[in-house]
Amino acid sequence: MSTPGSAKADSIETPYGWTVASASVAIMSIGFGAPYVITVGLKDIAAEHDWPRWIPSLAVSAAYLGAGLGGILMGWWADRHGAWRPAALAGIMILCGCLVAALGNGAVSLILGYGLLIGFLGNGATFTPLVANTTRWFDKRRGMAVSIVTSGQSVAGALFPTIFTHSIEHFGWRTTLIGFGCFAAVTIAPLALLIRRPPPVPLAHQTAADPVKGARVLGLPGTLVFGVLCAAIIGCCVAMAMPMVHIVAFCSDLGFQAARGAEMLSLLLACAFMARLFWGRMADRLGALTTIMIGSAAQALALSLFTMVDGLIGLYVVAATFGLAFGGIVPCYPLAVRDLFPVADAGWRIGVVMFFGTIGMALGGWVGGIVFDLAASYRPAFLVGIGFNLFNLVCIGFLLTRQRRPPVAYAAA
Repeated sequence: MSTPGSAKADSIETPYGWTVASASVAIMSIGFGAPYVITVGLKDIAAEHDWPRWIPSLAVSAAYLGAGLGGILMGWWADRHGAWRPAALAGIMILCGCLVAALGNGAVSLILGYGLLIGFLGNGATFTPLVANTTRWFDKRRGMAVSIVTSGQSVAGALFPTIFTHSIEHFGWRTTLIGFGCFAAVTIAPLALLIRRPPPVPLAHQTAADPVKGARVLGLPGTLVFGVLCAAIIGCCVAMAMPMVHIVAFCSDLGFQAARGAEMLSLLLACAFMARLFWGRMADRLGALTTIMIGSAAQALALSLFTMVDGLIGLYVVAATFGLAFGGIVPCYPLAVRDLFPVADAGWRIGVVMFFGTIGMALGGWVGGIVFDLAASYRPAFLVGIGFNLFNLVCIGFLLTRQRRPPVAYAAA
C-alpha cells in the first residue's frame, strides 16, 4: 500500500515532483530575464556606443550560446551530485555577469558578462540540469512537466520586457541590469533548496523498457539519430530567435513606440507559456517527434506573417500567433532524447542537444542583426529564418519516417 506522497504502484510520480517542477520553473523564469535587458534596450545601447546593432545582438547570442555550452558541463555535474548545486551557483554568477556588463564600457565587457557569467556559469547551470532532473520525477506526465519547466523562458519574456522598458526609461539600461542581477542573486539560491531531494528510483518495468546503451535507434546508428536531432534544433531555434531578439527594434523601425514592441514580446512569450501546457499534453499522447513536426510547421507559417503585416493590431495578432506556435517545440527535444536513448545518458545528451539549440538561438539573433545592417530591413531576416525552419522540418520528417514503434511508456498516459 502506498503512503501519502509516495509513488503509485505503476508510477514514480509523487506530489513532491510538482514542487520540484514549480521551483525549477521559478528559477528558470528569473535566470532567463537578463537577455531581455538588451532586447528592450537594443537601440539605446547601440546608440550610446555608436555601434551597429549586431554588437548588442551578439551579446544576447553569447548568453544563449554560453547557456547551452555550460549546460553540458552542468548537466554532467547534476547527474552526479544533484541539480540543486549548479542551480544555487547560477544566481551568484548572473549577478556577477550583470555587474561586468553594466559597469564595463565596451563590447568586450558586455559580451563577456553575458556569454561567460550570465550564460555559461549562470543559465548554463539552470536549464539543462533542471530539465534533466524533472524528467526523472515523472513518467506518465513527463511531457506536461517538462513543458511547464521549460516555460520558464517564456515566463521571463512575458514578465520582464515591460518592467525593463519602464526601468530603462527612468534609470537607464545599466542601473536596470544591476538591479536585476541583485534580484536574481537573492531569489534563486533559496529556490534551489527546494530541489535537494534525490529523484525516485525507476520502477522495474520502466528499467526493462529503457533503451539499451549502444543499440540502434529507429533502425539507424544512434550517433546518426542524435546528430539529426542536434541539426534539427538549430534550424527551428534560428527561426525562433529572430522575432524574439528583434521585435522591439522591428516595431520601432515601423514607427511605433518601443513600449509597443516590448508589449508584443511579452504577449508573444505569454502565449508561448500558455501553449506549452497544450503542447506538453500532445507530446504525452502523440510522442515527442510528432509534436515537434506539428509545432515547427506552425512556427514557419507564423514567422511568414511577420513579412506581410506592418499595422499595430496586426503585429499584436502575429506576435500572439507566433507564441502559440513555437511554445511546445523546445520542450519536446529532451522528451525525444528520453524516448530514444538510455536514461543513464539523459543529462549529457539533453545538454548537448540543448547546446545546439542555443547555437540556433545565438545564430538567429546575430544573423537577424547582420541581415538588417545589410538590407536596412527585417523582412529579409525573417525570410532567412523561414529557410532554417524548413530545414528543421526535413530533419524531423526523416526521423518520423524511421519511427517503427509507438512512444515509450510515459506517452501512453
